Amino acid sequence: MALSISAAVLLGIIVFVLLKGGHVRFGSMLACSLFGFTLATTGLAPAINTGIASIAGVLSSL
Repeated sequence: MALSISAAVLLGIIVFVLLKGGHVRFGSMLACSLFGFTLATTGLAPAINTGIASIAGVLSSL
C-alpha cells in the first residue's frame, strides 16, 4: 500500500509537534511561516519546488 501525503500537510504536522513539545515558540514559528510565504513569491520558488520534487522522487523510489 502506497501512502501519499502533501508536503504542506507533513510540514504542518511537524511544526505542530514541535510547537506542542516546546521546542519551537509561537513567535519563531510565525516568523518562519511568514518567511516561507515571502520566499514563495520570489524568483527562487521554482528552484525550491524542483528540489522538493526531486527529493520526494528519491524517497518514493526507496
